This record gives sequence, structure tokens and C-alpha cells, in this order.
Amino acid sequence: MSYCLNPHCSKPENPDDVKFCLTCGTKLLLKERYRAIKPIGQGGFGRTFLAVDEDKPSKPPCVIKQFYPQAQGTNTVQKAIELFNQEAVQLDELGQHPQIPALLAYCTQDDRQYLVQEFIDGQNLAQELAKRGVYNENQIKELLNDLLPVLQFCHHQQVIHRDIKPENIIRRGSNNKLVIVDFGAAKSTAGEALNRTGTSIGSPEYVAPEQMRGRAIFASDIYSLGVTCINLLTGRSPFDSYDTHNAAWVWRQYLQSPVSKDLSNLINKMVESIPSRRYQTTDEVLKDLNIQSPAVIPPTIISHPLKQKPPISQPVVVPQTPSQLDLELQEVKTQFTGGKVQPQNVPPQPSFPTNSDAIDKELEEMKAKFLGNG
Repeated sequence: MSYCLNPHCSKPENPDDVKFCLTCGTKLLLKERYRAIKPIGQGGFGRTFLAVDEDKPSKPPCVIKQFYPQAQGTNTVQKAIELFNQEAVQLDELGQHPQIPALLAYCTQDDRQYLVQEFIDGQNLAQELAKRGVYNENQIKELLNDLLPVLQFCHHQQVIHRDIKPENIIRRGSNNKLVIVDFGAAKSTAGEALNRTGTSIGSPEYVAPEQMRGRAIFASDIYSLGVTCINLLTGRSPFDSYDTHNAAWVWRQYLQSPVSKDLSNLINKMVESIPSRRYQTTDEVLKDLNIQSPAVIPPTIISHPLKQKPPISQPVVVPQTPSQLDLELQEVKTQFTGGKVQPQNVPPQPSFPTNSDAIDKELEEMKAKFLGNG
């Protein structure tokens, strides 16, 4: 099927082999190559279509976003135009990342603006939650380790996404990698002060307090990602996990499976209402996340007993050098005999009767015992 892009067409469905709408005559191919198949979304500022690229033999799928503001007021429409143009520019720069959709085309046709981007085949996390149920701790850690580097890339490019939520995170079916989509609300901070008041934009359940006041910062995306984790862990609207009377998150009491204190503290720091108490960068979150789950080398399991060393029956004594010991024994002998110490290495003189021989024998026995030979 081919779907007419004219928002006023009364019968937009057409056969896939025609180039002009059979009802209103509008050209069906965008830039002579992209054919819309069916609408897949609509908001206040435009419509989204699943499409195919007929310029390629395989006719790969893609997404056409049509700028079609339905809000009233010159300022509102002008802001919408600005955001649409901005999304095209940012996708052109950010689409280099494998977890951000690539921009394929940006054009104007029949006085309407369009952008064409890569189609991400998979379910978003809101659909995944509805189908599979709430997440556990390991799944949340995997999610954070997968998404934080993508946000890190955006922030290094001076871009704040401003609309992080489960619906804008798609798990790619081919490799299970998470992809951040819908940069229509993204804001570039290049060349302007971060504390400059701008437009309040984003999904109220997931938006940081300062962003509601039009002062989005990089930490605002961290807040929204933290709230996304709360939603996936509890299966409840974030509004229902916040105690407005006490200005405190109470999400832990709604958990279906417990999480560790470390992960709880990490998420609570991500969703701090006061920006200065919150994680300021994705690097900080990743660091704490990896400290919680360090790469520990598992202990070696010994399948056979180790050979035991023979027990030491007595302490090992390091003996003094023989020369030093001999000198001390000679000194003791001198004290007994009252005579001179016999010099070492001198040939023995002719013996004569004395009690010196008995002393020598006793000293030799003492020396042998001291050296451990007796």
C-alpha cells in the first residue's frame, strides 16, 4: 500500500504501484524515492509514517516525519518550526552513533517539511514492560550500562535530549541494543548559557523540575533516565511513585522484587529534585554503577587437597657466625682461668697439667648445644 501524505486527503490509501494519489492527486513519493506505507504516530506538531526507500533494491524500511502543527498561535507554530529544523540538524550530527537513528533526508515538499530517518525495528520499553512485566535489578543495570554511554555521546555533542522516557527507547531486534529516538525536543547548548530560560518541553511524568521551568541542563536527562528506571521497576506511573506532600520518592514500597541498597541509592541520586544534589554527568553514574558490580575474579575451586608441608617442631634459630661465637667462648674461658686468651689459628703448645682441659670440654659442649648439634 502507498499512503498519501496530504493531511486533508479523504481517502489516503493507494495501491503501491502508483505515483500520485488516486483521490487528491498529491505526489506519493517523497524526494522521488521514499514511499509512505502507513501512519504510525501523530502529535501536536506532526505525523510519523512507516515508509520504504524505493531507490534501493531491497526497499529497506525507514520513517518519514511530517511537520504538521495543529496548535494555534504564531509563537507556538514558530517554536515548532524551530524544533523541527533543529531535530534535523541534530540527527545529522548524532546519527553517527549506532544507538541513535541516522538522518536519511530533510526536505520540503508541497509546502510541508519532512525528515526521513532510519527505522529501528523493535519494541520500545513501554511496550516491553506491558508484554513482559517489570524489570529486575540486573535488567536495570544492563539498561543503564547500555544507555548512559549514548547520553554521554549526546552531551559531549552539547545536546540535551529533554524527552527520555520508555516510549523513546527502542530495543533493536537484531542485536538487543537500546536506541534513543525522537530528538524533536532535543536542545543544543552550544554557544549559549545553560542557565538561560528556554521552553518547557518533555513528558511531565519524566521531566526534571528545572526543565519544567525552562532551564534544562545535562543532569535533566539523567533525572529522566532515573525516573524511567523507576517506571520499569514498579510498572507504575512515576506520578504514583512520588509523595507530593513530603516531596519524596516512595517507589521502593511498590517493588515486586527487591533491589539492593546500592542500586536504590544510585537511582535516588539520579532523581534528586535539587540539581546540585543529583549526578551531574553520565560519567559519575557509570562510575558508581561499576563500583557496585566490580569485575571480581572468582575464587579458584581446588578439586584435590594440597600437600601439607611437614610441621616445624621447633623454631628456626639463625645461629651467630662461628667466629663470633668462638670469641665469646674464649672470653668465658679466660674468666675461668684468669689467664690470657689463646690466639686463633696458632699451633698448640706442649700441654701441661691444668684444669683448662676440663673447661675446654665444657665450652665445646655448650657450643654444640647452642649450634643445635648436640
